[in-house]
Amino acid sequence: MTQIAPSILAADFARLGEEIAQVEAAGADLLHVDVMDGHFVPNLSIGPPVIKSLYAVTRLPLDVHLMVQDPDDLLPAFIDAGSANLTVHVEACRHLHRIIQTIKDAGVKASVVLNPATSLHTIEEILPEIHMVLLMSVNPGFGGQRFIPATLDKIRALKQQITARGLDVVIEVDGGVNASNAQTLREAGADVLVAGTAIFGQPDYAAAIRALRA
Repeated sequence: MTQIAPSILAADFARLGEEIAQVEAAGADLLHVDVMDGHFVPNLSIGPPVIKSLYAVTRLPLDVHLMVQDPDDLLPAFIDAGSANLTVHVEACRHLHRIIQTIKDAGVKASVVLNPATSLHTIEEILPEIHMVLLMSVNPGFGGQRFIPATLDKIRALKQQITARGLDVVIEVDGGVNASNAQTLREAGADVLVAGTAIFGQPDYAAAIRALRA
């Protein structure tokens, strides 16, 4: 079954603990946490203290997406804060294999993310070493953007490569995901759907999650 990962970027931060409790009760599988440094992407969001606070109030695994320059320097803090999965941008890593190994050695799942214009060829060597590939279906940095249709071909190509190589790698998609395109994304090969306004922007979180699975 496709997993649903609500993105807290779209939540009401004035009542974040309550929002998280509601999506957990509504049937979410993961909690997607976007970390932005204002350098790699033109926006700022949250850091390790917030991750640590989230870890204390939810049983949902924290799926932490690092949209930062030089993630090497930040790994220890996010590992210690309680991240279940750490996803780093191929575009931001000078020594990707070393970063992936550092995450795995700490007992945390290690994943990579590709921007819309970044080729799948950039992860051919690292693919057997990782838990998940996150394909951005919008340009990172802001919520509420429109889905980039070419992502569907990218999902299909990645799924074909994973199957052909006999790998156990999860495909996650983030950006413009909603009830209208969820089925198409699943059929293309997506295993995890990240959704922000398609969940937190709706009056009934459980109904919104069901709609993404339907």
